[in-house]
Amino acid sequence: MQEAVIVATARTALTKSFRGSFNDTEAPVLGGHVVRAVVERAGIDPADVGDVIMGAAGQQGTQGYNIGRLCTYTGGLPDSVPGMSVDRMCASGLMAIGEAAKAIIAGEMDVAIGGGVESLSLTQTKHKNTYRARSEAVMHIAPAAYIPMIETAEIVAERYGISRAAQDEYSLQSQQRTAAAQQAGLFDEEIVPLAASKLLFDKEGKPAGHEQVTADRDECNRPSTTLEGLQGLAPVWKTGDWVKEGQHVTAGNASQFSDGAAACLLMSRTEAERRGIKPLGAYRGIAVAGCKPEEMGIGPVYAIPKLLQRFNLKVEDIGLWEINEAFASQVLYCRDELGIPNDRLNVNGGAISIGHPFGMSGARMVGHALLEGRRRGVRYVVVSMCIGGGMGAAGLFELDFPGYTSPRPAFVRACFVLLRAFARVGICRWLFGVSRLDDVVECWLTEYPNKCWPTHKCLTFRQLVSPIKTTCAPFGGQTVRIAS
Repeated sequence: MQEAVIVATARTALTKSFRGSFNDTEAPVLGGHVVRAVVERAGIDPADVGDVIMGAAGQQGTQGYNIGRLCTYTGGLPDSVPGMSVDRMCASGLMAIGEAAKAIIAGEMDVAIGGGVESLSLTQTKHKNTYRARSEAVMHIAPAAYIPMIETAEIVAERYGISRAAQDEYSLQSQQRTAAAQQAGLFDEEIVPLAASKLLFDKEGKPAGHEQVTADRDECNRPSTTLEGLQGLAPVWKTGDWVKEGQHVTAGNASQFSDGAAACLLMSRTEAERRGIKPLGAYRGIAVAGCKPEEMGIGPVYAIPKLLQRFNLKVEDIGLWEINEAFASQVLYCRDELGIPNDRLNVNGGAISIGHPFGMSGARMVGHALLEGRRRGVRYVVVSMCIGGGMGAAGLFELDFPGYTSPRPAFVRACFVLLRAFARVGICRWLFGVSRLDDVVECWLTEYPNKCWPTHKCLTFRQLVSPIKTTCAPFGGQTVRIAS
């Protein structure tokens, strides 16, 4: 098995749907732009890409017909590069990165692109296909299967006692953090500017020509937001099947409709080393979980523990958290229920202030978490989303530290050859009190999980295991191998 690492990330600016810079820009243009960008940033031949996997929630119009394949055309990749689309609604971009990583881990390819794209401006319109859009058979079994997302946020707020005041306060925090991050240029490394033809409207709302613009900065943040202004906004939900009159969700404490695309280029660790490319971080795994459809916003509460348990990690082991801010009510419940420190969560704001192009957000959050994690010097980052239909997803990524130096593969290989020889002749029992190499590995992982090695680069034993094919199971039955 190979180790999958992320070597490049790129995204467009996030622009306001319907009135923003990308309101007349097709999804393949957005997606192709970031595909081309990560290939260029990695400095590889486009023909070396094994697959382009793109997530999108609204797969219709020009965002349909396999958006992954369409982005290979607009991204300038040769016909030999295939493409695939993924739909897990708001987690689509995150899942696309996971699918690309798994293909690399399985040895099916050495290079792949995973990302997400969403043009709400051109899909969430009166032209959207609504013919027989709801299955009677599904609704008979699960009446809430198609429940509107806003209605679920109202339900979560009421059932779990998330006050309107707390939601507004959190939303203000998101706006302020994003404004500070923009001022400090913390998004600049991610964004690849894109020229676009923006559709204009007259006072009656009718099309009134185009304006040529270049989107190089997120458009959704409102730095002038005040708590008083948020508190003065009226709830937007009315006449629902479960909630007749909304009390919580406003235009200020919910994510913003927006357009954009993001992508990550992944390689096997071996391939990156062969090319002399330093990774941003490594993919470790994804966990998904289901929950009640009417409580879809709390999906991360179920997915995150599954993820952490699999890797024998605790909340406090994670240096940075990105949980999608679909609604303030749901992210607050997830934060407090899981005990996530507020100063490690969405440190530069989230979807409330940055925007939320549904299928793109997960890919954006992965790229941002790796870059911000590098700035902060953390080891692990987690990206998590709630998902329409009653689900949650969470992904774990481990950073390659700046200045990270590992022992030479030959040295590590020699050490394990020696250990294996010891195990065969019974010396392991004399040295370590155990008889099998697996037990030695397990013992060392238990006794020295966070010890710094003589390089003083805070290496753990788990990071040194892989140069030989050692099979052990200290992490929930998984084989611990890091490619040399």
